[in-house]
Amino acid sequence: MELFFKYLEFEKRFSPHTILSYKTDLQQFKEYLLETYQLEDIIAADHGIIRSWIVSLVQKELDSRTIHRKIASLRSFFRFKLQRGDIDKNPTVRIKAPKLAKKLPAFITEDAFSQLLDHSAFSEDFKGHREKVILELLYGTGMRLAELLNLRLSDINLIASTLKVLGKGNKERILPLNTSVKAELERYLVSRNHHFPDNNSAFLLVTDKGAPLYPKFVYRVVKKYIGTVSTSAKNSPHVLRHSFATHLLNRGADLGAIKDLLGHASLAATQVYTHNSIEQLKAVFEKAHPKA
Repeated sequence: MELFFKYLEFEKRFSPHTILSYKTDLQQFKEYLLETYQLEDIIAADHGIIRSWIVSLVQKELDSRTIHRKIASLRSFFRFKLQRGDIDKNPTVRIKAPKLAKKLPAFITEDAFSQLLDHSAFSEDFKGHREKVILELLYGTGMRLAELLNLRLSDINLIASTLKVLGKGNKERILPLNTSVKAELERYLVSRNHHFPDNNSAFLLVTDKGAPLYPKFVYRVVKKYIGTVSTSAKNSPHVLRHSFATHLLNRGADLGAIKDLLGHASLAATQVYTHNSIEQLKAVFEKAHPKA
């Protein structure tokens, strides 16, 4: 299994977060094999055993997306073992994943987010500038959490009003900076240089001690501020990415352009935002049409 994880890290270039998910999934399957079938080796599992594990996950009422990810982890592992010649056939080939429930992306309204940025009490020091620039970057560019944490100082081009992000599959893309994001970035950089005059960290966002920022820190910041303007239980950094895409689409942005800004591999991944926009169109129709 360690060889498989090295393969994911160095050949597939998966993120540490994704690799951790794969490790968790495979460990859970290994424990299931031992407890249910007294098998210690994963490659001893056949199609029927894997199906029984999936059934047990469904019975535990796990989210269908979580089950899909666990199946994907197994498929990837067995493909790897097949390529190496460790097994003769892949037992996951005929495995069918349960249907995914269609969920609309959670997002914050434009008014609520404007209120958050314009009227929230951000302290006029390094910590306050850091909190605000986190929110501005996530909402103003639609970048992923991992992309935010990996931003380097060298990725920022204030003259051209752009920044470079490294997305999934090590694909780079250039994102434009709007006036608000650019202004907050400039304030943050001044504050950062003043707070850490001797800090040599290449990372844009750093902790109070000058170390690179970590996921839990960003989650806390987002939860703290979104909670002041939204009663939704969903207040993760990804909600700001959803809000970015939804607001652009609501204002008439081309779906293909939104796809490129989000770094989606295909248009299918971006089309989920059209559902939210249709709901807005219905609301406009009901208010405006004389026969509505």
